Formats: sequence, C-alpha cells, structure tokens
Amino acid sequence: MRLINRRPIPANNAEIAFLESDGVPFRLELTWYKNQKKFEQAEYENRVFDHLAFTVQDMDKVIDELKADKVTVTDEPYMLGTSKIAFIEDPDGTLIELIEKK
Repeated sequence: MRLINRRPIPANNAEIAFLESDGVPFRLELTWYKNQKKFEQAEYENRVFDHLAFTVQDMDKVIDELKADKVTVTDEPYMLGTSKIAFIEDPDGTLIELIEKK
C-alpha cells in the first residue's frame, strides 16, 4: 500500500493517514492518538480494536436506514472539519465510522 494523505486532527490531538493499493477502489485509514497510552476507549468498554471507516454519499439517508434496521448508532452525525462523521456498531460490537466528505 502507498501513502495517499497524512494530516493532523487538532480537535482530537490525533493524526490520520490514508493508504491505498493500485487497482483497488478502497482506502485504509490509520489513526494515531498522540496522548493515548493504552489501546482502548473506556467509553466503549475497553475495546482492543479501534474501528473501521467507510465513506458514504448521504449520511442522513444512511443513518436513517441503519436505525430502521435497528443498528446501534453510538455517535450521531457531527461535523469534524469539512466532513460529517458518525459511528455505528456491527453485530459483534466493532465500531464503524461513516464519513461524508463535503
């Protein structure tokens, strides 16, 4: 995989990097939280895996459809920079980030 973009996220005291492979229409996002000493998020029961992230075209529509299917929305949509972000959980409790680019 090759690095596509890397940038700081001051609001979270973090840095993100995006990687992709040639011929594959998906990107891998890696997040580094600068002050995180342990790999866990206490508010989500000490998870050992942070999350997966996917781009969506229409956040409000996707969230409405997921709620109708009884999917757990852990973080309602909010703006982070120029992107709208939300978090859901899969059936095993894995966090999934949804990102709508503006």
